[in-house]
Amino acid sequence: MDHILSIVLFTPLAGLLVLLLIPSSNSRAIKIWANIASFIGFLVCLPLVAAFDRGKDFQFVEKANWIPSIGASYHLGIDGYSLLLILLTGLLGFVSILASWSAIEERLKEYYGCFLLLQTGMLGVFMALDFLLFFVFWELVLVPMYFIIAIWGGQRRIYAAIKFIIYTLVGSVLMLLGILTLYYEHYRQLHILSFDIQRLMATPLSPGLQWWVFWAFFLGFAVKVPMFPLHTWLPDAHTEAPTAGSVILASVLLKMGTYGFLRFSLPLLPDAAKNPTVVQIMAALSMIAIVYCALVCLMQKDWKKLIAYSSVSHLGFCTLGIFALNPAGIAGSILQQINHGISTGMLFLIVGIVYERRHTREIAEYGGLLRAMPVFTIVFLIAALSSMGMPPLNGFIGEITILQGVFQVSLWWAAAVVAGIALGAAYLIWLFQRTMLGEPAPKNASLRDLTPREIAVFAPLLVLVFWIGLYPKPFFAVMERSVAQIVERVQPGYYAAHNLPNPLAATGAAAGAPSGQ
Repeated sequence: MDHILSIVLFTPLAGLLVLLLIPSSNSRAIKIWANIASFIGFLVCLPLVAAFDRGKDFQFVEKANWIPSIGASYHLGIDGYSLLLILLTGLLGFVSILASWSAIEERLKEYYGCFLLLQTGMLGVFMALDFLLFFVFWELVLVPMYFIIAIWGGQRRIYAAIKFIIYTLVGSVLMLLGILTLYYEHYRQLHILSFDIQRLMATPLSPGLQWWVFWAFFLGFAVKVPMFPLHTWLPDAHTEAPTAGSVILASVLLKMGTYGFLRFSLPLLPDAAKNPTVVQIMAALSMIAIVYCALVCLMQKDWKKLIAYSSVSHLGFCTLGIFALNPAGIAGSILQQINHGISTGMLFLIVGIVYERRHTREIAEYGGLLRAMPVFTIVFLIAALSSMGMPPLNGFIGEITILQGVFQVSLWWAAAVVAGIALGAAYLIWLFQRTMLGEPAPKNASLRDLTPREIAVFAPLLVLVFWIGLYPKPFFAVMERSVAQIVERVQPGYYAAHNLPNPLAATGAAAGAPSGQ
């Protein structure tokens, strides 16, 4: 398994290099190769599952000098949390490209090239154990996503793309200031220049310094999630992006923000993360996002914009679970991040399918699709039930675990989660009723049902919806040690104080100290 992470990381990039050799005039060859490259990109992720050891921390570690004069290295490694996000990235990258087969007909080489480059950037974010390397991949993601929106988006695509890039760049610059603060503080104490995340995690930081760095990180990660009130770029980006762009944006890119909180903000800055003022602010913003954006969904006339606002509401569950700072809240948040990628990705694919057939996203233009598109209606129903958290589907497991975690902290937090679940059911049932039931309008009566290719797009996502809903144990087992590392870093002795079995005790590893390969 030597260099397996580098193979996973650069397979999409290798696919991009081959893509550049295909003549632009041969559109069919471009499409076929892009799908092959993205599928291979997913397949090379699978050996990570077979070789992963749940009793270790960071695994498959690779390290080489990159810029030794400033202490930057090519340092990769993954734990259980990273593994789940890498698998999600590989799968949704393939699904997004497959879904684009008939949706994009202009500048195909550039379009698929952007997706393959985007895939490399996202994988790099979840693998990097060097802060400068992490930041390079973090910024790399912005470039192809900007062009996907600006070139292949809707009528207001330029406005949406510029808004996306401005919001995310401002957040990234402030996050970089936080990284440099940690970097220089490490040098001040030890006289060693290093961007190594494990070294920086071992550097003692005063509560005051942690406070300022936490908020610098917050602005970078909260914009990406996005958290209220920094969420306003997302509905525009989703609405104007092509279908596949919306899918990959919702399913993977937004998880970079929640990943940042769990990978960096909590373990690197534990005193700030558990500060009561910080916790209350983060909880308040999360609860506002859950309830406010769910109410906004009830007022939407645009099908895609409704799904976009629902995405902000659902990610409010994830951030609230993170700042419960207990095993149930954090584990539920991680699982719900995966669930959100699956269910919301399906909902955006559903909107894209009807838009290709009718070229409108106005909810009022639809109705009675059940008679014209029965298979499509069944898939939509499963996706909607998954998103609203109905058992025995995946959304239920994530939401009930988060609810368990936040209930241990505050009854008000739990009330916000329950309100969000109820409102989510309301706007999704309302959307389903308006679009699927009733008598079909003449324009909808002759719409064709899902094609075999479209069924193939949904098939792996449907499998995951039922797998996680019926048997989530493997997913919790993979993330168990990662969750324990975070909890023990923020609240040392938590498991002992609550008489819980500590997953870290099995190998005797110290909390927060990665064990290497």
